[in-house]
Amino acid sequence: MDFSTALKNLQETCTCPICLALFRDPVTIICGHNFCHECLSFSWKDLRDAFPCPICKRSSFGRFWHRNPQIRNLTDIVRELQRPSRGRRREVLAVCQRHNQIQTLFCVEDQEFICPQCRFTAKHDTHSVCCLKKAAFRYRWLLRGSIEFLEDEVKQGKKTLSLQHRTALELRKKFGYKKKKMCFEFEQVKLFLQNEHEALLNEIHIEELVGLASLNEYVGTLSEHLSALEDLLKGAQAKHVQTDVAFLRSLLRDYHECGKLKRPPLWSFRTKQYGLSLPPQYAGLDRIIRQFQINMNFDLDTAHPHLVISEDRKSVLYEEARQCVHASPRRFRWPALLGCRGLHSGRCFWEVKVGNKPLWTLGMCQGSFPMHWSKQPSVAEGFWAIGRYSENGYVTHGPKRTEFLPVVQPSRIGIFLDYELGELSFYNMNDRSLLYTFNHSFTSAIWPYFCTGTDPEPLKILAP
Repeated sequence: MDFSTALKNLQETCTCPICLALFRDPVTIICGHNFCHECLSFSWKDLRDAFPCPICKRSSFGRFWHRNPQIRNLTDIVRELQRPSRGRRREVLAVCQRHNQIQTLFCVEDQEFICPQCRFTAKHDTHSVCCLKKAAFRYRWLLRGSIEFLEDEVKQGKKTLSLQHRTALELRKKFGYKKKKMCFEFEQVKLFLQNEHEALLNEIHIEELVGLASLNEYVGTLSEHLSALEDLLKGAQAKHVQTDVAFLRSLLRDYHECGKLKRPPLWSFRTKQYGLSLPPQYAGLDRIIRQFQINMNFDLDTAHPHLVISEDRKSVLYEEARQCVHASPRRFRWPALLGCRGLHSGRCFWEVKVGNKPLWTLGMCQGSFPMHWSKQPSVAEGFWAIGRYSENGYVTHGPKRTEFLPVVQPSRIGIFLDYELGELSFYNMNDRSLLYTFNHSFTSAIWPYFCTGTDPEPLKILAP
């Protein structure tokens, strides 16, 4: 057995079971158990008839005990062995102010130091009490677990912090790339605008030179004509004073000269219309299509009886033969139909292929639109549409009728509705140019409107 184990066993032998400290003036009672004299006296305090052992509960009928010098000597030896070596700091124990004894015990429930007499008071009688070393050992063990937990938490925290630092670095790189990309795009736009500006100015300058040259040529011709007129005027004034014979002889010749003179036609020059047309990558149309395009189908219950609709309800064409359809008050009297869904909020985009159809109309209408009329109205409330009515003729329908001429003939029409903003825009998808925009404060649901005309070429809704 090593020294530390032997010393521990000796300490347990010399420890009072009441105060859990080394014996002070040890005494032995009739059952053979040893206690501090002061601890035993306090335990038998207020007892008159029977005096039980605090450990085995064997009773005696008197305060029978005797001092035990052997135990006292052993206790002194243990104290000497426990005495701290030189340089080691001695532990200072507090004194109980109530009983004037050293506080060698620790109450677990109340988390406070107590003396041996405090253990038997009503406050601590039912509490778990242990000696200071045992309490310190227990709480050091608990502290070791807390230290391990805190070390793990600190380790995880450092990992998380390092990860966040890397994330912040990546975020800075990402935003730096976005800034560079945005600067590059703006530089491209600036370069495009600069080139477009210079090209337009050069084109306008050339047109100015051509116009001025044409004007100068006209001015020269007009000056020559005016000079000839002035010569004839002078000759006529001179003939006014001639004799009758001379006047009549020269009259026929001068008359023929006047007939040869013709005034130059009035000079006219029409300037071109100049404007900035942004390419698609700068116009924002691609973003509208990508973010707001919806899946649109035709409504069968609103289609004119001569219209034939495909199974996927995305293509419609006019046929001379009347289709077998049920009667519906929502069915049009002219070759038209509505979309399958009413729109009452948000932003929506859909695209329609019109191809080379000679007649077509696309737009939106309210539910109160007069479907029972015999033909499509050009001007009507609750109706916003554009259409083709001739080879090069395009017109708006709705609040007013306005003709317009696209730069490029459209075969695909993009329709964008911003309900809250109150804008309905039509785009020529062939050159990505804006055809027309209606502005109206919408207050109720509106439906996509399609008019096919009476030609056999189909009208198609393009899938997203």
